[in-house]
Amino acid sequence: MTLSRIPSRTSSRVVLVRAATVALAAALLASCGGGQDRPKADLAASKVTTIGVNSYLWRASLETLSFMPLVQTDSNGGVIVTDWYTNPSNPSERVKVTVSILDQDLRADALRVAASRQVAQAGGWVDAPVQAATVQKLEDIILTKARDLRRSAVKG
Repeated sequence: MTLSRIPSRTSSRVVLVRAATVALAAALLASCGGGQDRPKADLAASKVTTIGVNSYLWRASLETLSFMPLVQTDSNGGVIVTDWYTNPSNPSERVKVTVSILDQDLRADALRVAASRQVAQAGGWVDAPVQAATVQKLEDIILTKARDLRRSAVKG
């Protein structure tokens, strides 16, 4: 996993960003064991409000993709890239997802999800189309979770 370096303006921001990065990295490393009993990523680290994008969309994206291995997370730029994920019930297919959060506002057009799919053929992986409904469903799940997080924060 690569974490991009986030430029800092104040020492308190540096401390917060480093603490969040360490906590997120630790949670992600703990979840690398695979299997059904692995712990879910600790999303508390993403509650830092100095990230460059909407924090509700960011947290909802991490939660939605928590079952997939992450290759890159950039909370300042709003990019999450997963590694290839193979569903144990369908080992002849794998998917990779990239989420881009484009704004600090919680809006549907502030989120972009892209997915790649491959199928096993002749001992190798071959690119295959991803249904548009799959990407749309992921976007809907993330947006719904983000709105729920915002509602919970307002009530709490």
